[in-house]
Amino acid sequence: MKKRLFIAFFLLTSLVNAQSGDDNVIVESQGDRTIEPAYRIGITPRILDTIIPTAIVNYPLLSLKYETSTEVDQINPASIKTVDKLPKLYSSYVKLGVGTELMPLGEVYWNSKRSRKYVYGAHLKHLSSFGNISGYAPAQFDRTKFNVFGGINERRYTLRGDVHYNNQGLHYYGASDTLDLLKDSIAQRYSDFGIAARYASHIKDSAKVNYNVGLAYNNYLSKKPERDEDRDWRARENYFGITSGAWYKYGKETYAADFNIRYNGYKYGIADSSFTGLDSGLVLNNTIINLKPSITTYLQDNRFKAKIGMDLVLDAHTQTKVYVYPMAEVKYSMFNDIFIPYVGVRGGIEQTTFRSLTNENEFLLPNIELRNEKTPIDFYGGIKGTLSKRISFNAGISFANIRDKALFVTDTLHSVGNKFDVIYDTMNVTTVEASIAYQLQEKIKIEGIGRYFSYSALNNSYAWNLPRMQFIVRGSYSLFDKVLFNLDVNLEEGRKALVYAPGDDITQENGEYILNLGFIADANLGVEYRYNKRISAFVQMNNIASQGYMRWYNAPVQRFQFLGGVTFRF
Repeated sequence: MKKRLFIAFFLLTSLVNAQSGDDNVIVESQGDRTIEPAYRIGITPRILDTIIPTAIVNYPLLSLKYETSTEVDQINPASIKTVDKLPKLYSSYVKLGVGTELMPLGEVYWNSKRSRKYVYGAHLKHLSSFGNISGYAPAQFDRTKFNVFGGINERRYTLRGDVHYNNQGLHYYGASDTLDLLKDSIAQRYSDFGIAARYASHIKDSAKVNYNVGLAYNNYLSKKPERDEDRDWRARENYFGITSGAWYKYGKETYAADFNIRYNGYKYGIADSSFTGLDSGLVLNNTIINLKPSITTYLQDNRFKAKIGMDLVLDAHTQTKVYVYPMAEVKYSMFNDIFIPYVGVRGGIEQTTFRSLTNENEFLLPNIELRNEKTPIDFYGGIKGTLSKRISFNAGISFANIRDKALFVTDTLHSVGNKFDVIYDTMNVTTVEASIAYQLQEKIKIEGIGRYFSYSALNNSYAWNLPRMQFIVRGSYSLFDKVLFNLDVNLEEGRKALVYAPGDDITQENGEYILNLGFIADANLGVEYRYNKRISAFVQMNNIASQGYMRWYNAPVQRFQFLGGVTFRF
């Protein structure tokens, strides 16, 4: 095998060498090659294609029959209820009752019936008590109120007017009954007479300016001394006020301005003289003039509202000064008034009068100093809205700086501790407030309010007699429009009083004697049964928990009270 392979390799090598040589080999020979003759093809060219036929599929028509039915609902003919006359109105309402502690009640309303143009009426109410509070001086009181009002309604204007007279008698009962104080020596009576009128235009033409003007006068007096020669030694106060405003709407902006003049003249006794060694005359004239311009704009289909302005005030009291206070507010309606966030800043002056102070604390001395309350700045913000068509809410917070804030403290210089004096202080007040209300037509109404106050006074340890926390619940329920229930609950906590001597439950702080006034829990329940549209009977229960809490230091309230009576309409 090896020999055969070697011989083949040798021959192949020799052949390659022979072909790759330089010698050329030429071969010449003769032969006969036959070429066939050409001819023309007489057929026209064409395209030959194969067509594959498509199978025809037949679908049979299915015959389906559905049973249908038609029903025609009967449409009741429209009915129109014709009312020959509207429900009858009664022009008079009388409420008569009597309660524990010999407490008579009388109330009368009289007013106009339906009228497009005129409205008028009168209201008279009397409530008194001949009872006492155990362990304290005589505590009888009486309150009588009378008011007459009237008005004219026209297409382009309205005119209103009213006259009122209030008479309140009381006793400074905040002293121990062991002192055997005579009733006349601790008696006080306030007389309040006033008259007011207001005119307001209602021009619908946007090119016109609308305006209003109001006038008011008020006379306020304390008890007259027994001797005629001492008739000047009583608190006398005369108030006169002019209020006015104008507004003009141009495009999306409303331009407005208020101009007010308020004068209050307070006088006790004769100036620069004294009635007793501790009772000196006091005369104070107080005038406040303020101009308040503002611009209000509405954007985004009235969902966005912005208001900006200022309050320029002239305060002519013991000194004449001019103040400028800010006024700005922004609010935006979200989700069709479901949520309305708001934020703003404000300020101003509130006129302090003897009438306003005694309406808050009726146990005041008749000779007190009066200072106007000033709020240079008050930042506030929050959110309000509706959770449903029956539930509404509001939650907000404010930070205010208040100067000359009136605080009530027990007087030991002119009394035996059964009267109050007024001191003034500068403080920062933080207020957090939340409220929620539910209403189901006229059947159920419920409202809850919660407030938290934080005070930082400049010269006092606490804001005397002011609460730190307050909760208010009000509600009414109508059972078949036959039985009506009314509930009113007031809870307060954190009130402290300034006293001038150590004693039980009295602490000392910063050189001041402090008494915690305790917790207020006052709940009142009323029930009314309507015999028919004209006659009903009622029961009113006050201070259900029978808490003898102190509204002021040494001034506890009456415990459980029961009041019942009847009402008439004619």
